[in-house]
Amino acid sequence: MTTETLTVDVVDEHRWRVVVDNGPTNLVTPELVRDLHATVERIVAEPELKVVVFESANELFWVNHFDLARIKDFPPLWTDAVIKLSTAPVVSIAKVRGRARGGGDELLLACDIRYASRERAVVGQIEVGTGILPGGGATERLPRLIGRDRALEAILSADDYPAELAERYGWVTRAVPDADLDGVVDALATRLAGFDKQALAAAKRQVNRATLPPEADLHAAYQEFLASLSFPGYPRRLGGLRELFAQHGPRLEVDLGPLLGDIA
Repeated sequence: MTTETLTVDVVDEHRWRVVVDNGPTNLVTPELVRDLHATVERIVAEPELKVVVFESANELFWVNHFDLARIKDFPPLWTDAVIKLSTAPVVSIAKVRGRARGGGDELLLACDIRYASRERAVVGQIEVGTGILPGGGATERLPRLIGRDRALEAILSADDYPAELAERYGWVTRAVPDADLDGVVDALATRLAGFDKQALAAAKRQVNRATLPPEADLHAAYQEFLASLSFPGYPRRLGGLRELFAQHGPRLEVDLGPLLGDIA
């Protein structure tokens, strides 16, 4: 299945690849949210499916932040999609090359296992640096993965984290040399696809009981994100971002995390 923003490659009845390809910087747009939600619904409903690998067609961006210029067009589907992905009776593996910031990082956090290219993966939560709040799950999931202090550092600093540091924190499961990333992910997906689905799903449910945030908290965070768009500091930070774009052009998205600190 190919949609406007992603392609589902059915490797076999037990394994799928979901490849995100949404324009030059893989922004989370209303179209991507709709396509992702529909794909997660298919994942949940497929009786023989055991493993899904999420990856990107873009070498610089795994999945990027929300396209805030179109926030009024977003369907209210994001939180439902990431909750269903985390609770699906299917193992989701993120294979990360490029940047996963904001909403993209929150999709990463909703996956069960996260393998990142040591040389090319970058993660981060940029929202506070733009004058708003995260709303897609980072404030609920990151503290459970990396601890309160490191989650505060990551969210408040709005900076980029390279794969090796993210691995040390526990943000990603493993940082793998880029040349080995495809083989490592394929080997795990193949191994899991050979196991019994009932055992895989039941084991995941057990771990979920101890680790997943309450669904109500995820819904509340999205509403707080929407409310933060009316913070008085947000328009000022947007003006600073426009000035940065005038200086750096399209390269701004590549170096966005560090450059947020340059906004006056």
